[in-house]
Amino acid sequence: MDEVTKNENKYFVGIKFRGQDKSYYFSTNDASLKINEMVIVDTVAGREVGFVSTEVKELNKYKSSLELKPIIRIANDADRKEVDMATKIGLTALEITRKEVKNLNLDMNLINAIYALDLSKVTITYTSSEKRVDFRELLTKLAPLLHTRIELHQIASRDKAKLIGGIGTCGLPLCCSTFLNTFDSISINLAKNQMLTINIPKLSGPCGKWLCCLAYEDDLYTEAKKEFPAIGSKVMVEEEPYFVDSFNILSKNVRLVNEAKDDFKTFSLDDINLMLKGKYKSNIHVEKLPEEPKEIIEQTSEKPHGHKHNQNGHNHQNRHHREHRFNKNENKND
Repeated sequence: MDEVTKNENKYFVGIKFRGQDKSYYFSTNDASLKINEMVIVDTVAGREVGFVSTEVKELNKYKSSLELKPIIRIANDADRKEVDMATKIGLTALEITRKEVKNLNLDMNLINAIYALDLSKVTITYTSSEKRVDFRELLTKLAPLLHTRIELHQIASRDKAKLIGGIGTCGLPLCCSTFLNTFDSISINLAKNQMLTINIPKLSGPCGKWLCCLAYEDDLYTEAKKEFPAIGSKVMVEEEPYFVDSFNILSKNVRLVNEAKDDFKTFSLDDINLMLKGKYKSNIHVEKLPEEPKEIIEQTSEKPHGHKHNQNGHNHQNRHHREHRFNKNENKND
């Protein structure tokens, strides 16, 4: 790829700079550029090294009104050596700045120090709990130590997470460091709308803010909740009043509680709708043993007495039979 001086290119592509997560678009004539390929580009601050972050697209698909600056060339060996040197010097500058911040007791969490390719400027990125930090004394201390133009760049905690990256509670890489380009407003109302337990540590990301993914399905929950009765709605269960205590949108189950709040029952949404219309019939049947006829009960109660009577009669017959045999034998002997 030859060095370009005029912007007569046919394509455009996204470029990310060192220490930044945002992509900026530049024009090019090289349709073979690959993602993560190192290139030299022309910026308002001079020539800088960047990395291809998107696929190459035709220029007629570019919709922004911002002027496209050209990609100068693919980085060569000399450019790579300059980048390595700037990176090492940046690490040294970061340690020097960190010591001065500690000595001045400033509320600054330093992230990186990035030198321009020609070492004419260093950009120090940091986060702070304060909206504005008075770093005038810090600049006075750093100027004779770094020997270059110094730019302090403050970013928010979400931007820090996007820049550094990490793993979310879901086990996947952070959304902000993979595909999110902008941050939507996230509030506790989203968690309440999705009926989540308000556990701040579990609902917060590495940045300390509410999870961005709370906004992904919020509209779906809002729409799905329209199918359910409102919390506190009265439902008659076996002629006893119960009230809707909670419901699960995914399983479509509704939990009811009685007025004394000591008895809970769970029904499907379909059953609840039938109850509200007065058409619900319980599927629970309690089987009862059939009652014995009165005559059988009376015979059963008299059985022991009758059995004793029969036994006495049987003994009487046996005794009579023995006496008859005894008299017969006695007559025979005579």
